[in-house]
Amino acid sequence: MVEQSSEQVLEVVLPGVVEPEGLELRRRDRPVPASGQALVRVEASGVSFAEQQMRRAKYYDQPAFPFVPGYDLVGTVTEVGPGVDAALVGRRFAALTKVGGWASHALVDAADLVPVPDGVDPAEAETFVVNGLTAWQMLHGVAKVPAGGTVLVHGASGGVGSTLVQLARLAGVRVIGTASPRHHDAVRALGAIPLGYRDADLLAEVRALAPGGVDAVFDHVGGPGIVDSYRLLAPRGALVAYGSASTRDTGGSPRVPVLKLFLRLLWWNALPNGRTAMFFNVWAGKRNRSKFRARLAHDLGALFALLADGSLRPQVAARVPLERAADALRLAESGTVTGKVVLVP
Repeated sequence: MVEQSSEQVLEVVLPGVVEPEGLELRRRDRPVPASGQALVRVEASGVSFAEQQMRRAKYYDQPAFPFVPGYDLVGTVTEVGPGVDAALVGRRFAALTKVGGWASHALVDAADLVPVPDGVDPAEAETFVVNGLTAWQMLHGVAKVPAGGTVLVHGASGGVGSTLVQLARLAGVRVIGTASPRHHDAVRALGAIPLGYRDADLLAEVRALAPGGVDAVFDHVGGPGIVDSYRLLAPRGALVAYGSASTRDTGGSPRVPVLKLFLRLLWWNALPNGRTAMFFNVWAGKRNRSKFRARLAHDLGALFALLADGSLRPQVAARVPLERAADALRLAESGTVTGKVVLVP
């Protein structure tokens, strides 16, 4: 343990199904880390699509209301609990949390902390935690597209999409990226060929660029459009679905759209055409904690190394004070920004 402080913690609470303005600010006594835990002074936490779904009670396995959102964070360890190396204090780390990141301080299992290289800006590092892990693992661990291949990235201007584009280009893969026209210049600057995601002739446009089909499609939208994503695959291509954004504003159970998507993907995988279709979940394999943590540390370490040497360009859409979390969530949901909105102290 280090010397304890009497300071309070500021948290953003999601009380129920509310508009962004319904988020609540709460102050409470600073928590004390238990055995194996570290207290992190949060320097950046992202506004992900998960929080957009959670405020609508649409995220598949979100906790019961009320809770503190925040899927990931970057910050400095200020205190450690019993059994944790005191040398962690004063060092900057990243962590994948699913909830709890929208706070001035957060308790994290010390074994889940991944070092952030010296000199790397916290907000910039934050854009590569859940978004970077998702992009890295889908590209390199699931689709495994070889150099010279072609992929289609839906939402290429978003947090995951903009990282996917960059990682694919670094791997020598050609990228076709869908985005609204206002973001086409940004997508082009990342190295992708931009197309309008609502173009009536999108299929024909993609086929003109990849007559034999694309080697992989990364689709976070789901819904009826997933059929077109599958149709665009090359004979041995891979469809990687990782969300159901099309159902964000629809009513009903959050589980039904996901289950329908799973069943469709299972059916496609049963077809003897050489194509694969799968749903990616960054938490897959978590039951084997040691293996999951080792993979997370390796992949996130690789991303941070690329960030530190300038190979990856962080896409920070905006830095918004924690106290203005409602504004940050509203901005992230607006569809008007490129990259990721980040909450900062």
